[in-house]
Amino acid sequence: QVQLVESGGGLVQPGGSLRLSCAASGSIFSINAMGWYRQAPGKQRELVASITSGGSTSFADSVKGRFTISRDNAKNAVYLQMNSLKPEDTAVYYCNTIPYKYNSWGQGTQVTVSS
Repeated sequence: QVQLVESGGGLVQPGGSLRLSCAASGSIFSINAMGWYRQAPGKQRELVASITSGGSTSFADSVKGRFTISRDNAKNAVYLQMNSLKPEDTAVYYCNTIPYKYNSWGQGTQVTVSS
């Protein structure tokens, strides 16, 4: 069973930055693509960034150029560096494999961007 724990969220002003971290049990990072997902109140969960086992990355159009995803397989960790944050980025952020494992969602970490 995979367990995922997200951290690093908080309250920031527009234009600010945050670095989110995700720690996973087991050794899934070495063989699976990983992604960061987010869900705002009343909205659907969406994939915002992904990284393959080989390190190739992709981003949703809404965050491209502002967010960076990285991974450290030795630490079973994946990170999301978020710069130039906008109020529209406010959401609970989750990490998971791609495709996601339904029973592996963690609690997520809240990101709030507000003046």
